[in-house]
Amino acid sequence: AAMAAMHGDLLLLGVAGKMGPSLARRARRACEAAGVSKRIVGVARFSNPGARRQLEDWGVETIAADLLEPEALAALPDFENVVHMAARKFGSSGGSEYLTWAMNCYLPGRVAERFSHSRIVAFSSGNVYPFSLLRQGGPVESTPMAPVGEYGVTALGRERIFEHFSRANGTLVTILRLNYAIDLRYGVLLDVGQKVFDRRPVNLAMGHANVIWQGDANSICLRSFAFAQSPPFVLNLTGPETISIRWVARRFGERFGIEPEFEGEEAETALLNNAARCHRLFGYPTVGVEEMIEWVADWIGMGRATLNKPTHFETRDGKF
Repeated sequence: AAMAAMHGDLLLLGVAGKMGPSLARRARRACEAAGVSKRIVGVARFSNPGARRQLEDWGVETIAADLLEPEALAALPDFENVVHMAARKFGSSGGSEYLTWAMNCYLPGRVAERFSHSRIVAFSSGNVYPFSLLRQGGPVESTPMAPVGEYGVTALGRERIFEHFSRANGTLVTILRLNYAIDLRYGVLLDVGQKVFDRRPVNLAMGHANVIWQGDANSICLRSFAFAQSPPFVLNLTGPETISIRWVARRFGERFGIEPEFEGEEAETALLNNAARCHRLFGYPTVGVEEMIEWVADWIGMGRATLNKPTHFETRDGKF
């Protein structure tokens, strides 16, 4: 329904990341199911040629480009709808912080200027929020932002840049504060499950988290175009539960027949995200935590491939 109601074609910037391919495929499938004809175009550097071939096999057009190159954005066609998911998190400490700032703050300004007449859905992060006490229920969209660490600061910078150009040019924007999307090959649950399976200790420093199935996050992304406005419409995007990492590890342990090992203790605070507004607008996610644990456990048990990209969700100093 979202793709049928969407006026015009769809451009995804940064399509080769963790969520991009599945989002592009969902958009393509939704168009086919609705019987509507739209161009779905993904832009990335495509350092892995296989990712580009897979997208094209799914009927997604691709454009190879380094979006930080001076003429890359200008060379792109106009699109009525743009998903901005080009960003950098890992490697945001240790000497290459400058690139994180370029990707997360400079590039959004250039994108906002180039597509000032488009609707833009921009992915942000729950890392813009401070750690919060469990009893407080997690930050809502109006909670004052106080990011921990340089990556979180650049995520806040991205939001402020999109807000500036939305206000200056009247660009319709939705900002999605996401944490954490779950895929069989990546995510908080995979991180915990793999440690249990390998009999490595599970770190409890960040003892609680929020998660959402990536397919549900993708669905909400596409439906959120309808809410784009100036100044931007901001939406927390995650699941309804605040999960205990200790409990998750024990659930994996039951599936594997392994007693989990732990290190450290749960702090009184955690990086949390209250998505009640999102659930009121779009309903609850279609996949629950128990299902995700079951699917991820089966994936691990079968020895299937992963992206080999730990989330580092347990990090409390903001250094990724």
